[in-house]
Amino acid sequence: MKSAIKNFFYFLLRIIYKDINQSLTPYSIKELFSYAFRQKILGYNRKVPWPVHFTSQIKCHEKIKRGNKYPGYGSSCYIDGRCGIIFEENVITAAKISIISRNHDLEDFSKFKDAKPIVIRKNSWIATGATILPEVELGEHTIVGAGAVVTKSFPEGNQVIAGNPAKVIRKIDPYKT
Repeated sequence: MKSAIKNFFYFLLRIIYKDINQSLTPYSIKELFSYAFRQKILGYNRKVPWPVHFTSQIKCHEKIKRGNKYPGYGSSCYIDGRCGIIFEENVITAAKISIISRNHDLEDFSKFKDAKPIVIRKNSWIATGATILPEVELGEHTIVGAGAVVTKSFPEGNQVIAGNPAKVIRKIDPYKT
């Protein structure tokens, strides 16, 4: 009986979020319905097609490609996808992160510069309060420490980066799947 009820609620969630996968999501049904109510009824991030915390802000969601996790699920996130962001599989984003894919022109602040998309490779984790700036690429299994400011790419992978500006502070073993 519990399984049938759970399947029914996931059926309803798939109407709201077309790509939600019952077997992959680590989030509770109650939590997902809470997000859906705030997004689709109250209007916070209404157009974003995945669950987003009502205090988070997602810009230009159509230029954000995501894996199986939900960027912006944590509170107070700012994710600006105007020049594109690619989140590969199993990329975890914590609360209060900023990912900014577009910047002002240095000679004329009223204009914006085009930039390559930000790429965050699979099995990475962006910890609380981290900031990732335009054109950054993070290698597979990169952990960005809390409060880090990532101004350049770290494509190698299997590493922990932290600081302002971020630098490699430790190499780690490959991700265990």
